[in-house]
Amino acid sequence: MSQARARAHEERTAQIETTWRERALNAEDALAAANREIVQQRHTIAELLGRIRDLEADLPEDGVPRLLAENATLKQQVRDLTTDARGLQERLHSARENNRFLDNRIANLEAELDARDRQRG
Repeated sequence: MSQARARAHEERTAQIETTWRERALNAEDALAAANREIVQQRHTIAELLGRIRDLEADLPEDGVPRLLAENATLKQQVRDLTTDARGLQERLHSARENNRFLDNRIANLEAELDARDRQRG
């Protein structure tokens, strides 16, 4: 009976070792993949930084302040146009309300005229 226990213990130990070995191999694979990803991202970052340097080199000395001023002007124009659009939207809404009121008024007047014509005729 002790031999059966010893054999069962050895089998469990071997199974546990196999599981841990698989986990270690999976961890090594994941680490290698992470290292490849890091190298690729570093290469991409270096390339993008090079592009930024190229773009900065192409700008004239007054380019940055000029672009900032132009950006501020454009933002102000957007705010003004947004305000104008909101005002026009409100005017359109009011005009539609007035039109509905006038349509109802015309319908009421036509009904009155029709009622008068019936009374006369």
